[in-house]
Amino acid sequence: MPSTKAIKNLRNQAALEQGWRCYYCQLPMWDASPKEFMNRYGMPPGLTKRFQCTAEHLNARCNGGEDVAANIVAACLFCNATRHRTKHPLDATKHASVVRSRMAKGKWHPPQVIAALGNRGEPPA
Repeated sequence: MPSTKAIKNLRNQAALEQGWRCYYCQLPMWDASPKEFMNRYGMPPGLTKRFQCTAEHLNARCNGGEDVAANIVAACLFCNATRHRTKHPLDATKHASVVRSRMAKGKWHPPQVIAALGNRGEPPA
């Protein structure tokens, strides 16, 4: 079983490749500095926490997924946790489809998030 450091390295590699945007909702994430994220987007701590970068296994470990770069993407804490909250989680592709559909309708993150991040996570002008 890989170390926590190895998973963190795989997560950071994925986050860099994804431009530090969540694999599912495509909004920006933070790793080391929630305060910097809060200041940049004017978001309160409770909402900021949901955008912490996590390692997401495309094929879950419980289904035989491995801790390798091809199976790890970076996802915000909210999207990752929401995927695994049910007894029978959707596979990553189906979950991404659900998230993006709900994002398009403004029904995934609270309205305050969209107000702070805009549709693409850019700070308001």
